[in-house]
Amino acid sequence: MTQADRDAAARRQRAQTIALWRWSLIEAAMDPALTSRQRGAIVRGIAAGEHAGPFGGMVSVSRKTLDRWITARRGGGFGALVPAPRQCAPRTDPQVVELAVGLKKENPARTAAQVRRVLIAQLGWAPSERAIQRWFEARELTTRPGGQPPRAYGRFEAPAVNEIWTADLMNGPKVAGRACHLAGIIDDHSRFLTGHQFVRRPDAVRFAAVLRAAISRHGVPQILYTDHGGCFTDASLRRTCAVLGIKLVHSQPGQPAGRGKIEKVFQTIQQQFLVEITGDKADPARHLAADLAELNDLLDHWVREVYHQRDHSETGQPPAARYQAAGPATPPGAAVLAEAFAWSAVRLVRKTATVELEGNTYSVDPFLTGRKVELIFDPFDMTRLQVWWAGRKVGTAVPQVIGRHAHPKAPPDEDPQPVTYTGIDYLALIAAAGQDAAGGQLRLSNIADGDGAGLDDRAGHEGQEDRR
Repeated sequence: MTQADRDAAARRQRAQTIALWRWSLIEAAMDPALTSRQRGAIVRGIAAGEHAGPFGGMVSVSRKTLDRWITARRGGGFGALVPAPRQCAPRTDPQVVELAVGLKKENPARTAAQVRRVLIAQLGWAPSERAIQRWFEARELTTRPGGQPPRAYGRFEAPAVNEIWTADLMNGPKVAGRACHLAGIIDDHSRFLTGHQFVRRPDAVRFAAVLRAAISRHGVPQILYTDHGGCFTDASLRRTCAVLGIKLVHSQPGQPAGRGKIEKVFQTIQQQFLVEITGDKADPARHLAADLAELNDLLDHWVREVYHQRDHSETGQPPAARYQAAGPATPPGAAVLAEAFAWSAVRLVRKTATVELEGNTYSVDPFLTGRKVELIFDPFDMTRLQVWWAGRKVGTAVPQVIGRHAHPKAPPDEDPQPVTYTGIDYLALIAAAGQDAAGGQLRLSNIADGDGAGLDDRAGHEGQEDRR
């Protein structure tokens, strides 16, 4: 609906309100059983007083106006009481209006401000920018510049549980002086949050941990739907989905309509959970989360006891009940999960039967010399690597030089230890030392002045002795 449509609807509603008010005012005089004398007395009484108007204020109505309303009601029914719309003669030349409309139609990218500049260049003058905008809105040139209606997005819901999981990240509060992010995964059919955890870094490693926990508890989804964030386009996630048989789907850039369910959950978390939390400074009206573990524990309780148990406005059922109605899921085994969430890298085996990975050196079977092999490893423990070649496992790499135990993309997520302050003020110590040095110089100068005077006296006395 355009602004012109909304304005027209508001005018129609206003006219209906006025008609109802007019009818309430003359209803007593419309009784067909009344005589002319009785009706006249009622009308004169109405005209003599003040009445609450249709929009609040007190108003008075003349007898002539009341008679006109009564006559109109008898002849035309209730519709005759509706005030006619005002007809204002346009003050702008219609040719100017058509020229502005034509400039917009031939180039829909032109804004009202740009059309006004073109009119000034062509005609030497132009109406206001707001007037041009009203012309465009009345002709739907702002919502349908090419004559075609905007794209309509229907409501979509997966027909079954675990068919589509939607994942996204949201900025969280500062906890212990550091920022955090909420990684969330929602089941499209039930609106059940299969994964929810605050993490320090929005990277592939943290999201993989959330996804792994969700799959180990609730099974494997058919489709994982995400945006184009760095943690969702990482090669490690593509490998995980390939091993588990998950179809990884990314939304089209600039069209986030498909992720509306997870965005709505994030909005609910912001309005109902995070509004009660503070992690940076004490607030008597909020709960202070001392660290990330406490924040995640509070979120887990809120999700399980509030969000999952409350009727969803769209489905009409609690997310937990709707999810559990499909029956228990079958999660994959521990070995399958370990294989799926391991990382891989392709390396060329050197003539020394060694391979290098992130600065580490490993020995492999000599028959692999000169061949490219795939190294499967845990990003948090790079001391053990599985070696694959030609689609089969051919052994384990033996570490020779280990300079890095964890992958650079997998830094630790724990909070730093709290700082114990020494209480030493370095600048105060410098200032105190400077004051002591200045005081010592003054005392030495006083002593030097006294000694000089004594030496002069003794020298004069010895000169007198010599002359004698």
